[in-house]
Amino acid sequence: MRASLFVTLLFALNARAQQVGQNAPPGASGTVTFSTGAQLVVETVSVTDKSGKPIQGLTAKDFTVTENGVPQTIKFFEYQALPDSAPANEPPQPENIHIYDKLSRVHITPEAPGNTRYKDHRLLAFYFDMTAMPPSDQIRAIDAAEKFIRTQMSANDLVAIMRYSGGAVDVLQDFTGDHNRLLSILQTMAVGEGQGFDESASDASAADAGAAFGQDDSEFNIFNTDRQLSALQTAATMLGQVSEKKSLIYFSSGLRLNGLNNQAQLHATINAAIRSGVTFWPIDARGLVAQAPLGDATHGSPGGIGMYSGASALAVMNNFQQSQDTLYALASDTGGKALLDYNDLTKGITQAERSISSYYVLGYYTSNTALDGKFRRIKITLNSISANLDYRQGYYAGKQFAKFNAADKERQLEDALMLGDPITELTIAMEIDYFQLNRAEYFVPIIVKIPGRELALAKRRGAEHTVIDFIGEIKDEYGTTITNLRDKVDVKLSDATAAELAKRPIEYDAGFTLLPGKYTIKFLSRDDVTGRIGTYQTTFRIANLNKETQRIAISSVVLGSQRVPLREALYNVKEKNGQAAEAANPLVQQGEKLIPSVTRVFSKSREMYVYLQAYEQDAQSPHPLLAFVSFYRGSAKAFETPPVKITDAMNNRLKTMPIRFDIALTKLATGEYNCQVTVLDPVQHKAAFWQAPVMIVP
Repeated sequence: MRASLFVTLLFALNARAQQVGQNAPPGASGTVTFSTGAQLVVETVSVTDKSGKPIQGLTAKDFTVTENGVPQTIKFFEYQALPDSAPANEPPQPENIHIYDKLSRVHITPEAPGNTRYKDHRLLAFYFDMTAMPPSDQIRAIDAAEKFIRTQMSANDLVAIMRYSGGAVDVLQDFTGDHNRLLSILQTMAVGEGQGFDESASDASAADAGAAFGQDDSEFNIFNTDRQLSALQTAATMLGQVSEKKSLIYFSSGLRLNGLNNQAQLHATINAAIRSGVTFWPIDARGLVAQAPLGDATHGSPGGIGMYSGASALAVMNNFQQSQDTLYALASDTGGKALLDYNDLTKGITQAERSISSYYVLGYYTSNTALDGKFRRIKITLNSISANLDYRQGYYAGKQFAKFNAADKERQLEDALMLGDPITELTIAMEIDYFQLNRAEYFVPIIVKIPGRELALAKRRGAEHTVIDFIGEIKDEYGTTITNLRDKVDVKLSDATAAELAKRPIEYDAGFTLLPGKYTIKFLSRDDVTGRIGTYQTTFRIANLNKETQRIAISSVVLGSQRVPLREALYNVKEKNGQAAEAANPLVQQGEKLIPSVTRVFSKSREMYVYLQAYEQDAQSPHPLLAFVSFYRGSAKAFETPPVKITDAMNNRLKTMPIRFDIALTKLATGEYNCQVTVLDPVQHKAAFWQAPVMIVP
């Protein structure tokens, strides 16, 4: 009797063991939950002969599974028999569709032991990114989904409907084969929702119309791409609760990585899909586009000289291609296929449907229980016959960094920096600038910004303070680590401070000395109380200003709205060797530090500070320069500062000439502008121009 009880308890524990890449099923409140450290890894394997037909009748004994070369014991085995898809015999008619009075929010139902709900079914999730589609594309996407359900959905298909409209990912309908229910959901979706979060170009293709900046989601709402990818990651994780193959059909009008590019979120989204067994099938809802050189009637025409030089037309074409490149990457890296430049959007859905043929589901409890987040390579072979196997080649293990002592936290933070699967629990933005120090070296200050609301969470958990850990490294284009950074900051969380943090970001800066070239930076930040980690990763280039002969050599242009006394600066710039770098930092002058505005969002009630350097290398005496700052809305000049004559130069070989502006923004209306800095050399007839988008808010 005692042995029988032990076996029963062990089965219950294993039934609740964590499946790699899946969220724990939502349990009822008040229930007692037992859990173990076992990690269930589920693999879906398609076995076909030379002609591409599925091979049936295999058993678990016919397969050998290894993880990082270590044999694993198959504990779960199942065959999913999926015949060739054929449309339903009696497709629903429009007059027979019942529109439900109330559509409640639902969720993806996780699998339970013994539940055969998903067996022998294709699982297709329609995901509508409403923030990435104008109303016309939303209509086309919904019509394509309705057409598939009416005429092409087979009896083996189960469809779920998910929507992202800028706030959260909503599951409008769990997996179902009820045609009427699915059509009812689609017909009650509001066209036009999610607008206001769509991406706007800030280059030569930008429309000649200034749109007001939405302030309801703080200044971080300009990171649209990160939010869209994060929402897509959430959807993939939801679907990971189901062991069978899942295809997520992603309707959007392109997805372009631009602005403050954080490649970490793209990698995290793809890795989450692979870990959850989800394949992305993006569909460009724009269809086949015959693009006019200067854009179509859905946007205002661009302005400026770019209309005549070809820069506007080139920017329009590049933006379109880049928006499709991200869709292609999402598909190819997860095993799917993107439907681009095709008007019949249902073809993308049928491609996803036909890609799922009969397959085997294998499950094993990995012998490596470490939650280190590292990649684990899987190899599956057949013991007796020769066949073609299609399966996931590996996965990233789960990560757990919150529950460790001080030594473990330090080690785990370093491990997190090395992971190929970035952690994106915290939002991070970064600005990278460079200033020439001598003929060879450049000082590179970086400024990191984290929304204060991320730390307010620690206050709500009762913490009186939190420690923010920072770790980062810079590698050259050959993958060699050039320099690294490790720091931590203690932030007090009093009631007043926490309330302030909810409204403003936390900033941290650091500085490095580098040579000209192309580099990659990876930077991590961790809230020590909650254990949440954020990653920022991007590439940047330091130009060799010694080779600049046709134009005036200038440094990066820094825009800021805050100067703080150096002794009151919360986080001082330090280099790797621990020596203070204020002496080399051009942003520190006369005992004050200029804090760059990473997001370039400025309040009318505060001044904008502009700083840059011009270099007249090896000149016997520097030529006087003229500089001014202009603000444009499209082709119309909204404001321009009076020209400033620059005559003072530092006593060095570079003849460095600092250029500063303090600009009152009270005369500018709120909205989006292009800020342009112009530097002229009347003697040598040279010039330099710099331009970037800025936002003016009340």
